[in-house]
Amino acid sequence: MLTIKKMTKALGGRILFENSEMTINWGERVALVGPNGAGKSTLFKIVLKEEDADQGTVDLDEYGMVGYLAQEAGDPGDASIMEIAMGITAEHREVLETMRTMAEDSEEFGKSQDRWEELNGYQLEPKAKKILSGLGYSQEDFDRPANMFSGGWIMRAHLARLLVEEPDLLMLDEPTNHLDLNSLMWFQKYLQQYPGALLIISHDRSFMDGVVEKVYEIDEQKFINYTGNYTKYLQLKDERYDQQMKAFQNQKKEIARIQEFIDKFRSVGSKASQVQSRVKMIEKMERLAKPRKPRKLFHFHFPQPPRSTQRVISLENVDKSYGDNLLYKNLDVHIERGDRIVLVGPNGSGKSTLMKMIAGIEKGDAGRRNVGTTTKIGYFSQHRAMTLNENNSVLEEVIEAGGGMRENEARAILGSFLFKKDDVSKRVKILSGGEKSRLSLVKFLVDPPNLLLMDEPTTHLDLTSIEALVSALKQYEGTLVFISHDVHFIRSLAEHTWHISDGEVKKYSGGYDYYLQKSGAFGEDFFDI
Repeated sequence: MLTIKKMTKALGGRILFENSEMTINWGERVALVGPNGAGKSTLFKIVLKEEDADQGTVDLDEYGMVGYLAQEAGDPGDASIMEIAMGITAEHREVLETMRTMAEDSEEFGKSQDRWEELNGYQLEPKAKKILSGLGYSQEDFDRPANMFSGGWIMRAHLARLLVEEPDLLMLDEPTNHLDLNSLMWFQKYLQQYPGALLIISHDRSFMDGVVEKVYEIDEQKFINYTGNYTKYLQLKDERYDQQMKAFQNQKKEIARIQEFIDKFRSVGSKASQVQSRVKMIEKMERLAKPRKPRKLFHFHFPQPPRSTQRVISLENVDKSYGDNLLYKNLDVHIERGDRIVLVGPNGSGKSTLMKMIAGIEKGDAGRRNVGTTTKIGYFSQHRAMTLNENNSVLEEVIEAGGGMRENEARAILGSFLFKKDDVSKRVKILSGGEKSRLSLVKFLVDPPNLLLMDEPTTHLDLTSIEALVSALKQYEGTLVFISHDVHFIRSLAEHTWHISDGEVKKYSGGYDYYLQKSGAFGEDFFDI
């Protein structure tokens, strides 16, 4: 399906990969992993012929069709959601218009009908409707102009188009970024049955575990192949390092043993031929490089927040509307000290609104919000950067927040959250939105409140950084309420699950798997594809 041979690519004077090879067979499900900046998206561009490799070849099967989902969607123009999902072209529109305006017994209508069948039009619409429903659209959304929707929803329509087209090689760059938990679970199930090959870049561990069967890692400027899902890859990567280290140490001992013989008998005439033989042996020996240890979590002992009252916060008889849209009526929720609650439910159900009302950022139209006398609230959203001092450097911002934290500790935790070397000297005002979000997250961790409210905290993080965040929050002794569509993150932290739908908050006193078991949230009919 796809064969890459002897590929070399440098970017900005840095070699991304050198003399590297990759093979993806028909129907294989492959993840491409590596730290940010390793060259994953660059490799995608080379395969798609948007960039050239410095050396090497990319061979795609001549009969194979390639489909690609980028991280950002372009302007949809006047197209409806259904038209994007069906991949409607100018010819499609012309044929449809003829069929609408011509009499059914006319020759033009018959020709247009035949052409519509050749274009697979009769199969496109029902398939598109089924996929759009799985991705979270209501039937009322299908014929609405796409430009009425957010960028994330437009991305879902483009994802639907690719699934309708069913290319032989489907290339997906962070496909779960714009999906809520329900649509993510449906999408994962859909890909498990997808007939073509998959090449996926993702920071969602659980998603990769559920879909892929092979992992290529960009490491040491090579494409390194591991058989299995993401969790298996982590195990095999550790085993590979152990084997390489053992081989490196054995070779080092062997070279030392030979060198000892050479040094001992260099001046002994009767041993000259043996010494010379061993000198040549060392010269011809291909020296093994010391393997680089796999990137591990930095375990930082975060300060713990002051103890709160038993009842941390509550909302009583709260109503909340946006115009004619009633989100909540007579809402009652209570959060106790030490709770770890995940809010789940479809997009638009009111999860973020509930979080903001708990935080006090938004007020209910009626009802009461009762805050414990010692409750200190921290609200983290993807777009929160208001508390940052733009004139500080990244390092200064963390040291000030950490209350006497040593510089090496601050650098280490910043490294865990993707601030490398010179990055810590950047002024806050020049950081990207993603960098500011990560910096805000680090500030929360080094000076935590006793009620931590987090809306999609894993956005902008790579897999190792997500694990670092999980590790930090596991040792956090305060109260945690969060929203996430990262199933691994949820499973690692949630002890209570609140499902929000149609203005109702249904509480499950257990983690995500307990919620699935008790609610039947994703029964077989949910995955009817």
